Amino acid sequence: MNYHWQWYRIPQYLGAMGDTGFIPGPLIQGLGVTIKISVAALLLSSLFGLVAALARLSNLFSLRVLARIYLELIRNTPLLVQLFFIYFVVSPTLNISRFAAAVLTLALFEGAYASEIIRAGIISIPQGQWEAAISLGLSRHHTFRHVILPQAIRIMLPPLTSQMVSLVKDSALVSTIAVYDITMRGQEIMAETYLVFEIWLTIALIYLGITYTLSLVTRFMEKKLSPTP
Repeated sequence: MNYHWQWYRIPQYLGAMGDTGFIPGPLIQGLGVTIKISVAALLLSSLFGLVAALARLSNLFSLRVLARIYLELIRNTPLLVQLFFIYFVVSPTLNISRFAAAVLTLALFEGAYASEIIRAGIISIPQGQWEAAISLGLSRHHTFRHVILPQAIRIMLPPLTSQMVSLVKDSALVSTIAVYDITMRGQEIMAETYLVFEIWLTIALIYLGITYTLSLVTRFMEKKLSPTP
C-alpha cells in the first residue's frame, strides 16, 4: 500500500525518562485506567457471581427465579447495549461516574458467567462431603465455608482466571462512553497524528502481553491444582 511506517514516533506515547524518573505517556496512562477498571470489575464480578450461584442453589424458589432472570438477561444481550443502558439510564439516576458505570457493567456481565463457573464447582463436590460434615455436627453454613468451598475453589480457579482474560479484552468497550482507557487514548493520538496502523498495533501488542501473561498464570494454576496421578 506504499504506507510510510513511522514507528520511531511511538515511544513518546509510551513514556520517557525525566528528571524525576519515568514519565508515562498517554498510552501507559490509559493502560493504568484499563488495569484499574479490570481489577475493580473482577472483584465486583466475583461477588456478583458468588451471590448468583448461591441463589441458583438456594431452596427458595424466588431466589432461583431472580438469579435465572439475571443470568438470562445478561447473557442474552450484547455487552455494548448493557454499557449504554447503564451509562445513559442508570448512571444519571444513581449519579455515578462513567468510570463507575464501566466497572458496574463489566462486573454484571462477567459475574453472570462467573456464577455458572462457581455453581459448577460447588455441585461438583460429592454429596457425601455434605453428609459427612453434617454428621460431625457442622451446620450447613460451616459445612459450606470450611468443607465444600475450599475444595470447590481448586476446581473454579482455572476457569475463573480464563474469564479474567475475557474481562480485560471486554474492557476495551468502555472507550465508547469516553472512559480514557488505553483504547480511548489511542483514538485520541490517531486523531492528532494519523498513525492509525502503528497505534492500533501497539495497543494490540499491549493487550496481547496482558492476556498472554494471564493465560500463562491459568496454565500454571491448572498444573498446580490438578490432582496428581
